[in-house]
Amino acid sequence: MRYSANSVWENNDKYDVVVIGAGHAGCEAALATARLGFRTIIFTVSVDSISLMPCNPNIGGSSKGHLVRELDALGGEMGKVIDRTFIQSKMLNKSKGPAVHSLRAQADKALYSRTMRQVLESQDNLEIKQAEVVNLFTENGKITGVQTYSGAIYQCRAVILCTGTYLKARCIYGDVSTYTGPNGLQAANYLTDCLKELGIKLYRFKTGTPARIDRKTVDFGKMEEQLGDERVVPFSFTTNPEDVQIEQASCWLTYTNEKTHDIIRANLDRSPLFSGMIEGTGPRYCPSIEDKVVKFSDKNRHQVFIEPEGLETDEMYVGGMSSSLPEDVQYAMYRSVPGLENVRIVRNAYAIEYDCIDARQLKPSLEFRNINGLFSAGQFNGSSGYEEAAAQGLVAGINAARKLQGKEPMILDRSEAYIGVLIDDLVTKESHEPYRMMTSRAEYRLLLRQDNADQRLTRKGYEVGLISEERYQRLLKKEEWIHSEINRLEHSYVGNTERVQQLLELCGSTPLNSGTSIAELVRRPELSYEAVRDIDVTRPEIPKEINLEVIEQINIFLKYEGYIKRQQKQVEQFKKMENKKIPEDIDYDNVKSLRIEAVQKLKEYRPISIGQASRISGVSPADISVLLVYLSGFHK
Repeated sequence: MRYSANSVWENNDKYDVVVIGAGHAGCEAALATARLGFRTIIFTVSVDSISLMPCNPNIGGSSKGHLVRELDALGGEMGKVIDRTFIQSKMLNKSKGPAVHSLRAQADKALYSRTMRQVLESQDNLEIKQAEVVNLFTENGKITGVQTYSGAIYQCRAVILCTGTYLKARCIYGDVSTYTGPNGLQAANYLTDCLKELGIKLYRFKTGTPARIDRKTVDFGKMEEQLGDERVVPFSFTTNPEDVQIEQASCWLTYTNEKTHDIIRANLDRSPLFSGMIEGTGPRYCPSIEDKVVKFSDKNRHQVFIEPEGLETDEMYVGGMSSSLPEDVQYAMYRSVPGLENVRIVRNAYAIEYDCIDARQLKPSLEFRNINGLFSAGQFNGSSGYEEAAAQGLVAGINAARKLQGKEPMILDRSEAYIGVLIDDLVTKESHEPYRMMTSRAEYRLLLRQDNADQRLTRKGYEVGLISEERYQRLLKKEEWIHSEINRLEHSYVGNTERVQQLLELCGSTPLNSGTSIAELVRRPELSYEAVRDIDVTRPEIPKEINLEVIEQINIFLKYEGYIKRQQKQVEQFKKMENKKIPEDIDYDNVKSLRIEAVQKLKEYRPISIGQASRISGVSPADISVLLVYLSGFHK
């Protein structure tokens, strides 16, 4: 049964949008709708938990860095806030190609949360309310309002669910089980029943976090120091690179050992993960330490990263040792790790179970198919991670606003953005565990690099209304410089002169036998746009504010041109299928020769295009061919 207040009263204020939850998804959703001119109210169980980082205190990482840069390119906030609050930054995978370069920043988690809260508080059209939403109201299948635990009713035209890991949350370690949200915060215990009554299918998922330890009890002399990059690259395309060149904090690397693993194996019967006490399904790609020891029994050690939670706290995060083992076992296993022999635990590691939805109930716009005006984003959609949550929140916010504007939703496809891959996977593929973004999930990752996110998506952000005219004009100027410089290099030639040969010898490059274009020289692995400066006599002066960005794009394009053009041709074929739209009112029962399973799946998912239909499990290539033939006569 849904919650019923003793005294119900109606708030006379009417809102355009209600956002439920103020985590990373909720903040981006609320900022988007408010910035697009809609009166928005965001509900949170605690205003002190706005944009909280209950697990790892960092933003970005492999593939996740792509999401943050795309979010920024569309007009989101996460990139700007982490640029203001990071304490260490590194570009990952620099030894590999640019397609997998990913930025990762260690955050001062308390400062990050305070800074994001300040952004929300200063935003026009946006109100923050500490209250638990317990009911959703609909009329004729359309959202009309929400009710809080106190009985207050708020009328609205759209609702965005961003409940994260709070719905009927339960934190567990050993025999200890408490019905709270992360960090001991209040759980949201009543909304689940209302959602079920509305016909929404729910899952029970699990995630977890390692212990937090006291810096003063760590022996860093037994660990490997991990430094940040000498030259920091900002997340946001609007951040002045000089503003992020700060003195950075150190992180540290150590390892588990056979003693650690023996302690864990001896206590598996006390682990709620293996005893059956935990019902939810956990993330495959971020397993607990006991999961690692069982599943990777051939490994004699696992990496453990000791990372500061902030500059004004002694708490440190033990990355790689998430656990739900009892407190005494946690002490034993942590103290078996080099450098942690005398460690004191500030906060115990724990697992957390929570309710989330089967995201296949959503349209690609992140609106529920069967409830008009109800949108959903973040971990509530069965994903994991701050970055995945924020990206979904922004898209849900944009599309809630566009629905109220009477406009078509903004839908990013798999060839346009990692965000498009993320959402397409969530709404078309069955997921039995929290979804994590990875570069391997993106078919066109050479085109979807983090360095060109602005060129791919800032136009869309501008068209939506979240990118200013000034920022848009800066993009156009940057693109003009990139294209004109590449064209100039292709038509600028150098001869087989002594000066040229000296440069090639200095860089360890093969000597020239005849003249060549400067572009051909830049294409050589050991050379670059900067390296050929002295022989490039016609080089213009690129504006300072876009100089490094332009140079980076020139180098990447010239060195990977063949691969990029090949992938662009693949995208053209992909687009043909995506552009073959399926009418909303199609009756699949009338499509002869479709297999029964395909009919069932197509009726359930209601794909918007042939491309999306082809990615639904249970719909075969033969079914797609039948559907194409049917649609060719549909419009006659």
